[in-house]
Amino acid sequence: MKTSRRVFLSGAGMLAAAAFAAPARAQDVIMEVLQSNRRGNWDDTFDARASDGGKVATNLPIFSPQTISYIQQAIGQYSNIVAQGGWPVVPATKKLQLGVVDPDVAVLRKRLMISGDLSTSAGMSESFDTYVDAAVKRFQARHGLPVDGVLGKYSYAALNVSAQTRLGQLQTNLQRLQSQAQPVGRYVMVNIPAAQIEAVENDRVVLRHTAIVGKIDRQTPILNSAINEIIVNPYWNAPESIVRKDIIPLMRKNPQYLAENNIRILGPNGEIDPATIDWNTEDAAKFRFRQDPGKINAMASVKINFPNEHATYMHDTPQQTLFDKLMRFDSSGCVRVQNVRDLVTWLLRDTPGWDRQRFESTIKSGENMPVQLAVPVPIYFAYVSAWSTGDGVAHFRDDIYAMDGVSELQLSQAL
Repeated sequence: MKTSRRVFLSGAGMLAAAAFAAPARAQDVIMEVLQSNRRGNWDDTFDARASDGGKVATNLPIFSPQTISYIQQAIGQYSNIVAQGGWPVVPATKKLQLGVVDPDVAVLRKRLMISGDLSTSAGMSESFDTYVDAAVKRFQARHGLPVDGVLGKYSYAALNVSAQTRLGQLQTNLQRLQSQAQPVGRYVMVNIPAAQIEAVENDRVVLRHTAIVGKIDRQTPILNSAINEIIVNPYWNAPESIVRKDIIPLMRKNPQYLAENNIRILGPNGEIDPATIDWNTEDAAKFRFRQDPGKINAMASVKINFPNEHATYMHDTPQQTLFDKLMRFDSSGCVRVQNVRDLVTWLLRDTPGWDRQRFESTIKSGENMPVQLAVPVPIYFAYVSAWSTGDGVAHFRDDIYAMDGVSELQLSQAL
């Protein structure tokens, strides 16, 4: 999955060919920016048509022929932007938001116009008006940032990635999607850099879930499998890596850690008293650590299983506040799912006797209950850091695992 800089930065021939494919309006966008009339105070009436491009929200799956077609269109548009000199760097020195009047806003307007987030009809001005507010929110939505209209460090970092680098990111991810067999029917897709999950049916996203994926040093793997089992009120068996890296150090600090978290140590002859283990060594790593079902269980109410060589799975979590974080790369490789009960209900739809009511009542009972899916549902863990969902709607995400080949795209590492 590593992509060399040579592949990432395409040759002049590809760039020129793509430029001819770009829409006519993109060819003149920079001249339109420069020739625009000055206009707009912050209290001007909002015009929803101030954006040139389509809507950011969509039910189009990332895995679809349409997405590939839209990426190819985006490559044409970005090739043309690069050929015309790219976009300006917006000074990242101030907190720009609705109501501010500042010379940097004029630079911001030009930047947003060139990328298609702000219509050239909004004009050039130093006022951060409602047109600019809507354009910034659109830009933030395309980049997976909080849609608040306020320019903070992450928004500035995303704004100031060069057009050439974004073009290369689109080309890299086009290759990834073209090499992926297009799934049919019902399936689940986990997009790792977006930390997002799509449940797809009839070529449309029917559920979209925020996810938490693996840390940089404990990466979520790329894999294809099929969901075959749901475990309600699961036991959690700590992997040896977590025993070594987390549990043993915690026990050295707090000898009551296991008891407080309902974790038992199981050996070949049954349960082992933690007091009999020397925690200054790593002897404990040879035993199995199992956490009882319950509200503080690491997987909370449910675990979603599928065969794979990485021992990776999806699950609920008692730490719901983690879903509010911007950078949701906090797990040890498995995937935590927000509103996971909705996803499980959808997965169990074709399994007789397992409607939402029974699922919820089983959770309340606290009973550990494995459920085999009557019809396994394919699942794909993919690494897609750039894609497009429509004409003028290119999405970009942080290259968290450095698979795109250019350090400039690892925004979270630089901030």
